[in-house]
Amino acid sequence: MARKASLSGFPEWLPNERLVELHVLDALRRTFELHGFGNIETRAVETVGQLLRKGEIDKEVYGLSRLQADEGESTGSDPNALALHFDLTVPFARYVVENAGHLAFPFRRYQIQKVWRGERPQDGRFREFTQADIDVVGDGTLPFRYDVELALVIADALGSLPIGDFTVRVNNRKLAEGFYRGLGLGDTAGVLRSIDKLEKIGPEKVAGLLVSELGATQEQAHAALALASIRTADTSFVDQVRALGVEHELLDVGLAELAEVIEAASQRAPGTVVADLSIARGLDYYTGTVYETVLVGHEKLGSICSGGRYESLASKGNRSSPASGSPSACPGWSPACWPTVACARAAMCPPPCWWH
Repeated sequence: MARKASLSGFPEWLPNERLVELHVLDALRRTFELHGFGNIETRAVETVGQLLRKGEIDKEVYGLSRLQADEGESTGSDPNALALHFDLTVPFARYVVENAGHLAFPFRRYQIQKVWRGERPQDGRFREFTQADIDVVGDGTLPFRYDVELALVIADALGSLPIGDFTVRVNNRKLAEGFYRGLGLGDTAGVLRSIDKLEKIGPEKVAGLLVSELGATQEQAHAALALASIRTADTSFVDQVRALGVEHELLDVGLAELAEVIEAASQRAPGTVVADLSIARGLDYYTGTVYETVLVGHEKLGSICSGGRYESLASKGNRSSPASGSPSACPGWSPACWPTVACARAAMCPPPCWWH
């Protein structure tokens, strides 16, 4: 059993556990570099305004202040106040904007650093852990082929670790949003957040949320859940979606993009990368392909790796830097459970566990 520090949520490891951690980090680093990703490190501190520019996540942020603050010093309610980063994607977007003149695009980076989240002290939640990210960022545009590549890099990275069989589940936000709009549901972000809770609370409660909180009819809720029930290892999901009788231009785009990912992945990693239309990813900045990865036989642990395409998180003026990326592994772990347990989200991971 891994030793936990007495300060809840801030783990410390014994030397043999640290060896396991270093082994995993080295394996991930080698895989990322073989795929042409270069390493960077960003600062641990960002402004509150920068961290909260996308999504409602203020409860996860640790603000910084000095014990003897100067008069008039910024507080947590000030967007210029400082806070520890809770993930690596938002700081990376800021990094790209500030250093665009020194980067060669498409810019491929991997990053392995500590992050901090204000999680409640309970099983499976750490307040400090290590996250490993990979991203490909374009200047103005980013060809869709990188969405396909990211799914394959995820498979290679996790395949380099002795964690057993896993499945990379892929969906497309355009597909989902187009379907909901075709149904007449205007708050597509709200529907996505509800669908994202499907595995936690079940279809009946999700349907209840869609009806009571978003004003959906029973028929609309039933159709949204029917879409989320579609899972295939090939492109047959396209016909299944069409059979639901919903039409929208954005739906057509999403179907075509997801089909391209699954068709390519079925040749390179057959059975490992599958279409799963229940994958929503609750963060607002995702705009296209989204990924979640689960261990076969340990699905209740949740995702061990998540990510997707975002178009405008990194932008300045008229210049936009679309990207596709994933926290390909988050070793905020307890190595005592090696090699059978992996989990990308602290909320889903009972201790002892070595991924967040």
